[in-house]
Amino acid sequence: MGCGTSMTRSRAKKSERAIKAAILIQRWYRCYMARLEMRRQYALSIFQSIEYAEEQAQLQLSSFFTFMLDHFIHLNETDKDLFSHFFSSPSGSDIQLLEYEQMIEVPDSYHGPRLSFPLTVADTNSLLRAFKDQQQLHARYVLQLLHETKKVLKQLPNIIHLSTSYSKEITICGDLHGKLDDLLLIFYKNGLPSEENPYLFNGDFVDRGKHSIEILIILFAFLLVYPNHLHLNRGNHEDYIMNLRYGFTKEVMNKYRSHGKKIVNLLQDVYSWLPLATVIDSKVLIVHGGISDTTDLDFLNLFKRNKMKSVLRPPKSSTERNYDLERSDFVEYSPVTRVKRCPSKQDIADRRMPRPSSSSSDRRQYTSELLDVGEHKWLLHDGVNSGPLREKQYLAHRVCTPRMHLELTAKEWKQVVDILWSDPKNQNGCTPNKVRGGGCYFGPDVTARLLKRYNLKMLIRSHECKQEGYEISHDGKVITIFSASNYYEDGSNRGAYLKLNPDLIPRFVQYQVTKSTRKQTLHQRVSVVEWSALKSLREKLYCRRSELIAAFQQYDPNYTGRISATEWASAMESVLHLALPWRTLRSRLVQLAPDGSVEYLSSFNDLEIEPPIKEVQPALVETLYRYRADLEIIFNIIDKDHSGLISIEEFRQTWKLFNSHLKIDIDDESIDNLARSIDVNKDGSIDFNEFLEAFHVVNKFKNK
Repeated sequence: MGCGTSMTRSRAKKSERAIKAAILIQRWYRCYMARLEMRRQYALSIFQSIEYAEEQAQLQLSSFFTFMLDHFIHLNETDKDLFSHFFSSPSGSDIQLLEYEQMIEVPDSYHGPRLSFPLTVADTNSLLRAFKDQQQLHARYVLQLLHETKKVLKQLPNIIHLSTSYSKEITICGDLHGKLDDLLLIFYKNGLPSEENPYLFNGDFVDRGKHSIEILIILFAFLLVYPNHLHLNRGNHEDYIMNLRYGFTKEVMNKYRSHGKKIVNLLQDVYSWLPLATVIDSKVLIVHGGISDTTDLDFLNLFKRNKMKSVLRPPKSSTERNYDLERSDFVEYSPVTRVKRCPSKQDIADRRMPRPSSSSSDRRQYTSELLDVGEHKWLLHDGVNSGPLREKQYLAHRVCTPRMHLELTAKEWKQVVDILWSDPKNQNGCTPNKVRGGGCYFGPDVTARLLKRYNLKMLIRSHECKQEGYEISHDGKVITIFSASNYYEDGSNRGAYLKLNPDLIPRFVQYQVTKSTRKQTLHQRVSVVEWSALKSLREKLYCRRSELIAAFQQYDPNYTGRISATEWASAMESVLHLALPWRTLRSRLVQLAPDGSVEYLSSFNDLEIEPPIKEVQPALVETLYRYRADLEIIFNIIDKDHSGLISIEEFRQTWKLFNSHLKIDIDDESIDNLARSIDVNKDGSIDFNEFLEAFHVVNKFKNK
């Protein structure tokens, strides 16, 4: 009896120890997973903060472009076309473009898809096969495809209205950003676009990834085959100036060296005709970014959307418009054989014609008065919305038009910026989106008011990378969908798309393109993402080195090289404005003293910019690195043929202009030394692309 009791107690103890061990293992595993999740979360926070800071810098370039146009073009009449070509609409009519396309020969050696228009399903299938095999579509077919796409887009309204059915769910995809593998995976999992399988792609098809042009070709081809079942909204990266910074322009020029400029120019027009929003079943609003407290869907529906060529091309003030009008010449057109003389500018001035203000009503008044000048009738051509004269007798007269285009107004510009750039927040209200630099942060109350005003149920948007590919906020009324997996780094996030039927209950499908990450453990995947994020952050620290040291030393008047963790975190945020958990990150970025204080100079000990240029001041090298992305955009504007070469004088003038705008304290001699240093072969030109690639922050100890 005693033996049996002893065995029972022994078993009970073993069972108890096993349970305790299981609990300890479970606790350890939960702690381990929590630490990994924390590391992944702050890595994503770093990536996102840096991304938004770059976008903020990009939007801030708009003020520089305005400054550049005001202080350079108007003051330098001999070289006024240096920048103005970039701020004008693509030159050439559709007829000229068609003639150009027909002149491009397709050699017999080309083995890629050969398209004929109108396109068929067979053409879309051949494109998919070709891109899977890493083939390239010939430039002639790319231009023809863009030309046909533009014709279709021009027929569409600003806001598309769609309806669902139980047999035809609509699939909604978010940002793709040049990630062709994600698009192909979506088609594999969900089926190709067709009448029975409609799709909506919610902007940001291009930039960042390596296959943006292939994604555009595929989407535009399906649009031509299924114009009623494949739909596209414009994103903030469907913007030709954004493409200069984030890689799409460079991709096109590398893949289509001879005809890349024509493709880039035509894309400006195609972008401007993309619809701005979609409404499904009169209940679900879909825009790329979001809304603001001033978003007016009725106004957006009537807005001439093709006027918005770029968010970075802000509208002119009324003073600037009047100045342009004074400089404009009157151009004569002869649509019929029976003509009469156009009045000269002096004739018009003598009749004291009013000048148009910024308001559309004043512009219409000015138009009507111009029509009635003298004994003849005239038509003021606005370059965008002109049409035939209403009265038949006017056709017998010459049409006289000044060189002026219908201008974008401040209200129109803001309305589009808000829907392309805004982000939701948890707090009520609407505040400027200072993190991105454009659009706003809109709260649940702003969402509720807009939905109520237009009798809507839900807002679907994209624009933000989410770890799981989607996020639901504002009490289920706002959904963010993001379709580019591994956006920042392999393993950083999933992609997702959603499906809607008449119940309007979204069904999410998640995925992740897996290649190198397939054989890695979770710990390895998180470590890769974390390392990449910290590397990007350390580069940001290094290019603000002087400012950071000055901020640290405000807390260290005795120059001990140490400050408290709180002081270090405050100094970091005051300079970088990235809103990161600095106290959590300090152990990853700097060395800690035994007492827990921060040895702040250790942030820069093992970093350098390579290769160093001996003739240039260290402060100038640091500044150049900080603004290299902005400079690349500016120099790409100067480099009209995108050859990568600009003259020494163009470099010098533009860098000085950039300095004066940003009030950077660098003397002219340093700029000249820099220009001479870059021109290694002394041929009078700068290979700016190679120069930019040379400026990388590296770990100098590993390098040595």
